[in-house]
Amino acid sequence: MKEKFAAQLYTVREELKQDFPGVLRELAAMGYAGVQISGLQGWDAEVIAATLKETGLKTAGMHVGLDQLRNELPELLRQADLFGTKDLVCPFLPQNFWNEEGYRAVKAELNAIAREIAPKGYRLSYHNHAFEFETMVDGQDALAFLLEPTAENLILAEIDVYWVTKGGRDPVEYIKPYAGRMPLLHLKDMTNDEERAFAEVGTGLVNFPPILAWGEESGVEWYCVEQDKCKGAPMESLRLSLNNLLKMAGER
Repeated sequence: MKEKFAAQLYTVREELKQDFPGVLRELAAMGYAGVQISGLQGWDAEVIAATLKETGLKTAGMHVGLDQLRNELPELLRQADLFGTKDLVCPFLPQNFWNEEGYRAVKAELNAIAREIAPKGYRLSYHNHAFEFETMVDGQDALAFLLEPTAENLILAEIDVYWVTKGGRDPVEYIKPYAGRMPLLHLKDMTNDEERAFAEVGTGLVNFPPILAWGEESGVEWYCVEQDKCKGAPMESLRLSLNNLLKMAGER
């Protein structure tokens, strides 16, 4: 399973601004098999692609905003080709979409984009937070509405288990409908206290072994480790998360 563990680079966004290639080299040395790209932080895509090739790191998809999907799609696909990935992920929605009308519009728009890129072999996923659980659409929470596992819906799932937990759901149960529809899964832990803050994988209250077991049975291609905020050095947080995951997977 260790060849499926990737670091979500949003975790080290400040470090990337200073030395994107150096961060990639350190993550590869740490034992990560891949990275998930979340913006180039001012660096040239060709430089990043060359460093990925040098280190042997694979690309576990790209997080790209809704505006980018609307306005920069040809460039995004060019970068995806450079980085060797077929996965684009919409990671967030502006607050004006957090209502029934907004979710209906976004679902239609993301499906239109997914239909456009699918013949070329690309996939489009949606990454959740907790706000989607605050709105109901057609008798289900807005996230379930967006990710509805039907043949007509081309939006794939990238469930973030921290945010599902934050939204009051059991992540082990919540992910079950998305077997075969979730190539990328976000792993993030939650502190077991009143703060319910971001935590390194394996140090909090999220029960990861059954999530990993489900992923192995259900078509998950990459487990992406993300920590939005770290109390210490973000690179050390990524190291601890990886080491704990390797133990859970019986690789260490």
